[in-house]
Amino acid sequence: MKKYRVTVNGTTYEVDVEQIGGEVTAANPVNSAPVAPAQAPVAKQAPTVSGNGEKVAAPMPGTIMKVNVTAGSTVKKGDSLLVLEAMKMENDIAAPCDGTIASVCVSQGASVSTGDVLVTFN
Repeated sequence: MKKYRVTVNGTTYEVDVEQIGGEVTAANPVNSAPVAPAQAPVAKQAPTVSGNGEKVAAPMPGTIMKVNVTAGSTVKKGDSLLVLEAMKMENDIAAPCDGTIASVCVSQGASVSTGDVLVTFN
């Protein structure tokens, strides 16, 4: 068993390779330095437009998994408005402020792009 460090698209992996048959020659021996684990991407806060008619936009492309509010609902800052699945991760889209929902612009199962309006406030 030989241990190698491989970098793919800027991410470094440490791999073990087993020799099955034949002669193996190493072109460049690899030092066995510890490899830092890759960090998971962090969802950004949805961009908002201030003032009356405030909008909550999709921070990344994905699929709407769950809609937690309807038009006329009263929400507090930080309440989950909906759940957006992106890159196999569920991301809660939170209310940026206290208010009343004017409209919900998406439905469960909808695909959205970055910047698409999800919810508007009064």
